Amino acid sequence: MKHQIAIFRFTLSRHQSIGPTQLQALWARACQTPQVSVSRSRGATDDRPIYSLYASQQLGDLPQVERRLRLLLEQNDLRASLIPLHVA
Repeated sequence: MKHQIAIFRFTLSRHQSIGPTQLQALWARACQTPQVSVSRSRGATDDRPIYSLYASQQLGDLPQVERRLRLLLEQNDLRASLIPLHVA
């Protein structure tokens, strides 16, 4: 697997969560590749975890990936505060 970088970070609304398997599947669909990874870390100021989404530096068409990701989060009734970490 090629080196991966964080492409997005996000938090979910209070009392919402997503498991690693579901998040990995959702992120892979948004990227249209299985070569992705995810992580979850503790939030600094409140009890909401921070989710990070990783992919290859060569991942193409990041604006389209972001659109698919936002749509998939919405379809799964997840209210996310999404932070793009990539430069489009």
